Amino acid sequence: MSIGLLIMKNSSWKEYLERERKHKNIFLAIHPQSPIPTLERKSFKGLNYYPPNIQYRFEVKLHEYSEKKTIRMVTTHGEEQEYIRWGKFRFKLDGKEQTLQLYKRNPKAERMFIPFRDATSGKETYGAGRYLDLELKKHYNSEGMWILDFNEAYNPFCAYSEAYTCPLVPPENWLTMPVCAGEKIYAPEGKHKN
Repeated sequence: MSIGLLIMKNSSWKEYLERERKHKNIFLAIHPQSPIPTLERKSFKGLNYYPPNIQYRFEVKLHEYSEKKTIRMVTTHGEEQEYIRWGKFRFKLDGKEQTLQLYKRNPKAERMFIPFRDATSGKETYGAGRYLDLELKKHYNSEGMWILDFNEAYNPFCAYSEAYTCPLVPPENWLTMPVCAGEKIYAPEGKHKN
């Protein structure tokens, strides 16, 4: 691949990421289904993100499990939700081998789900962890690899309002390394923001 093509691809990737972030801010500010409490929406000026960083974007092979086990994830409200442990990704972060489990709500679901915590959780990012969603059309390439892009890491709705419940990250998806990519802690206007 030529350097020019690589720069063009990285440039369009960054533009795509920034466009998605802008659309999310508009949704959170004005949409009736926004999880931002109504009284906070008038002063909402957008989410806080790490700058786009291509080093947190990986092309990885999915190690799909032949025997898929169902696990229960405890939610922020103390209930339990069932997920199928579908497979795992292995990748290197700062030269150290990392593993993340991938889940589905049901076998026919097209969207797959990676909840994770890392060394930034509770400091620069939401304490309960962040999520990544993977979809075949969007994250699977022609070489049979999956795009695992931590720049797309987002906070669940419960990070914006206690009215929502969301699954807590199981310990098997706790990373000891910092993932300085994606969405940071949400803080309403007037409160401390990292």
